[in-house]
Amino acid sequence: MAYRLSLLDKAPVVEGESPGAALQRTLQLAQLAEQWGYHRFWLAEHHNTAQLASPSPELLIAWIIAQTRHIRVGSGGVMLQHYSPYKVAENFNLLASLAPGRIDLGIGKAPGGLPLSTRALQLGVQPSEKGSFAEQLQLLDSWLKPDSHSGADDDERLHATPLPSRPVNRFLLGASEESARLAASLGWQLVFAAHLNGDRQLLEQVLGTYSRLSNGQRALVAVQVVVADSPAGADLLVANLRHYHVAVKNGPGVNVASLEQAERYVRQGGYRDYLIEPRTPSLLKGTAAQVHAQLDALHHNFGIDEFIIDTPISEPVARHHSLALLATHHLVAA
Repeated sequence: MAYRLSLLDKAPVVEGESPGAALQRTLQLAQLAEQWGYHRFWLAEHHNTAQLASPSPELLIAWIIAQTRHIRVGSGGVMLQHYSPYKVAENFNLLASLAPGRIDLGIGKAPGGLPLSTRALQLGVQPSEKGSFAEQLQLLDSWLKPDSHSGADDDERLHATPLPSRPVNRFLLGASEESARLAASLGWQLVFAAHLNGDRQLLEQVLGTYSRLSNGQRALVAVQVVVADSPAGADLLVANLRHYHVAVKNGPGVNVASLEQAERYVRQGGYRDYLIEPRTPSLLKGTAAQVHAQLDALHHNFGIDEFIIDTPISEPVARHHSLALLATHHLVAA
């Protein structure tokens, strides 16, 4: 098999356990992922939810690189709208200095939470000064790629120190042609979020646009995967899985995991003109052989060389077993 597998983790908190226990499990999963042969281990960013313990990917990256040996570790992703691009550059230049050649910076456009947390994260920020997402990303890019020329007035120039010997790898997470064009214009790798939007026609359009504008560079694709010992076992694991999309007139839409979250999003945002729609989750499921057959088809049909694996399974034993089955089959078949 000619494609790589990487992991996205959200530090899910199982009912009745502490966030500390969930984070210990995330570390254990990163260490197992390294043993299983996964290429990257990424941490998501989610705010104001008792079900997930990962509001700060940067902190978890630092913790995990200190307790793993070679797997790449990164964010999937940092929600740039909430932060100073300069501070994000400082954080990731510091991480890259601590672990040269192992740090990935993935940037996302979504809020990573509902309006209540968004307002708290952006308290005191002037929207007119913040600029558009594209402008923020361009600023971040400029501080991650400092001018190599120095001069007498170098002390008067702004740098995101420390300057690492090996800069971070840069990724833009998205599922639109706009994201493809922006990533290509800055020389960033695109990660198509098929785990959130599995529309095959859109996938083909976005990957084609990105490849054309980036001189043939290939995007990574994030997919939601459930693997079990049997097809019936996989069906059982996803039996209660639901997604909802909230469309707001003249406002930002969002994908959430429950009807309750959708209603909270509407209340917290004060929206009056909106539509909540149930969505069929976009996922690949079955035995390891069946899932790899689906990945192989995507690899051949769309030229995908690396998949970022997200799993909706929160129960720890089934979750680890699913990811181990996927990796073991991949190694045997390679």
